[in-house]
Amino acid sequence: MNKSKITVLFLVLFLINSTLFSQISEKEIDDLVEKSLAKFEVAGVGIGIVKDGKIIYNKGFGVKNIETKQPVNAYTNFAIASNSKAFTTAALAILEDEGKLKWTDKVKDHLPEFKMYNDYVTENFNILDLLTHRSGLGLGVGDLMFFPDGSNFTVKDVLTSFQHFKPVSAFRTQFDYDNLLYIVAGEVIAKVSGMSYEEFVQKRIITTLQMDQTFVGSLLKDKSNLATPHSTQSGTIKTIDAFDIGIGSAAGGIYSNVTDMSKWMITRLNKGKYGTDLKSTLFSLKNHNEMWRLHTVEPNNPNPRYNSHFNGYGLGWGLSDEKGNLKVTHTGGLPGMLSIVTMYPDMNLGIVILTNTENGGGGLFTAVTNTIADRYLGLDDFGWTDKISGRMNQYKNTGDEISKKVWEKVASEKNTKVKNENFIGVYEDKWFGKMEIFEKDKQLFIKSYRSPKLNGPMAFYNSNTFAIKWEYQAMNCDAFAMFNLDETGKAQSIKMKGISPNIDFSFDFHDLDLQRVNN
Repeated sequence: MNKSKITVLFLVLFLINSTLFSQISEKEIDDLVEKSLAKFEVAGVGIGIVKDGKIIYNKGFGVKNIETKQPVNAYTNFAIASNSKAFTTAALAILEDEGKLKWTDKVKDHLPEFKMYNDYVTENFNILDLLTHRSGLGLGVGDLMFFPDGSNFTVKDVLTSFQHFKPVSAFRTQFDYDNLLYIVAGEVIAKVSGMSYEEFVQKRIITTLQMDQTFVGSLLKDKSNLATPHSTQSGTIKTIDAFDIGIGSAAGGIYSNVTDMSKWMITRLNKGKYGTDLKSTLFSLKNHNEMWRLHTVEPNNPNPRYNSHFNGYGLGWGLSDEKGNLKVTHTGGLPGMLSIVTMYPDMNLGIVILTNTENGGGGLFTAVTNTIADRYLGLDDFGWTDKISGRMNQYKNTGDEISKKVWEKVASEKNTKVKNENFIGVYEDKWFGKMEIFEKDKQLFIKSYRSPKLNGPMAFYNSNTFAIKWEYQAMNCDAFAMFNLDETGKAQSIKMKGISPNIDFSFDFHDLDLQRVNN
């Protein structure tokens, strides 16, 4: 055998061995998911994997509802939450391809009522700025408009709210995740297309890609195969009410399953092309590149395991690199519904995981995704499930200990005399509206006029600070209310913040500035 033939044979054997090493078997995935379900206390999960344009793995595990015990299958729908944002940017890409808008269009030219925190930002804020989390405003600013659900805020309220927020960084200089601006993006789509955001995405993307069991917001009618959200907040897993996204569809309102999301990933990995012959185009290559271009740089914190060099945000996608491969990913989270989509275009690989339990769903989807991806990247077993479970337990225990001490102090102060009349009254914030403090059975209570689930008893903590135990307990969101008193001891204003360090960022109580409006 001559040298050239030996070289060819060596290369063939190397490629075969590399391929075998990079893959992970169906049984290995089954075992991994089953272990993770138990480890993270998750009721149910769907997982889909696509490779080289084909669905190679599509399964459901666990149950849709721990009470009914109905099993999850590959067609069980979950709320995909912020993984909806990529559909919003794709919708804008379609409209850009059609010449109906440009990425650099000023938002105010489409929505004249849109107003930011100063005139310069208002005048220069464009569509790209809606999508890239670089507005200058803080993390999750204004999310109390739709967290918890059931409020009566409108899109118009959102459009006019930004002028009342205080920036935390200079415009276009810092990444701070924002949901409200995606709601504005949805309104741009409605204005430009002449149909609602929900109708446009359903017709132009979901129906086009034959994602037959995927629906946007209120368009979901058949809930017979819809997973029920669960929470372990109380210490044991239990069902919680489904979250009504309301005005937030463009930020997180889509319901889907791993079968349909696999179709979505294949289209994205094919750079917008779809169909059996890939002759149909959802959006142009130019706009595919625009969506997967780094727009906002984030701190990298390079992990030696992955030899990563960059980290940031595109349009509805997080972008980074691992072992020389582009990684495109996004997570999603609503009460009891946590999801992740991860793609490696250089390997033509995509992984989607949908779960119906908080908090464990996030740990599960991270551990399972990382383990599968590592195999394709040619890395050894890192023990992700045990490592992440340990970190989550430590994180939870730290937060629980802080909260426990707060309520222990509240209990120790139960006999402290408080002049309730000094705090009773109506207080108003410019973007959130009115909250009232009133007395019932000699106990102070607080309630929001516009977000009915934000109500509950207030208990003295110390000095001018009270602890609020909200009626809404589906998520960890109890809060401090800190009063500013006048010289007579009468409260004039309230600032608020979450009690637990583990509070979800969408409960942005710290952005409220409640001023007394009656005497």
